[in-house]
Amino acid sequence: MATQSHGRSDWKSKAEEMAGQGAAAVADKGEDMATKAMEQAKNLGQNAMRSASDAATFVGDKAKAGTQAIGDTMENLGKKVRETGPHSGMLGTASSSMAEALESSGHYLKEHGLSGIGEDVTSLIRRNPIPAVLACVAFGYLIARASRS
Repeated sequence: MATQSHGRSDWKSKAEEMAGQGAAAVADKGEDMATKAMEQAKNLGQNAMRSASDAATFVGDKAKAGTQAIGDTMENLGKKVRETGPHSGMLGTASSSMAEALESSGHYLKEHGLSGIGEDVTSLIRRNPIPAVLACVAFGYLIARASRS
């Protein structure tokens, strides 16, 4: 009987050892799977950030190219007005002023772009806050009236 109890204890210790090894293997597999999942999530996040950054760069480049094209068009239009408009009298003065405004606005757009406009508007509002608020209220009123009609 001593051999039977001794055989059972061997079997029991082997079973415990195998269970321990199985649990360790499962834990290792779970850890490996979690690590792989975290790496995949990290890669997906990096790819999404890269795609968003690329899209923002693309849109920014297109906006810059668009403002430069508008600036070129305004400058060319100013030159055409200067060339074809009257050169003397009240209409000559008006066409000359219009040509100068178009040329300088076109040049400004090409040089400064949309960010320059934003900075200038921000600076203007900071220097003149009350007129800016009144202008916004008036503009909002006009939009509301136009949308009701």
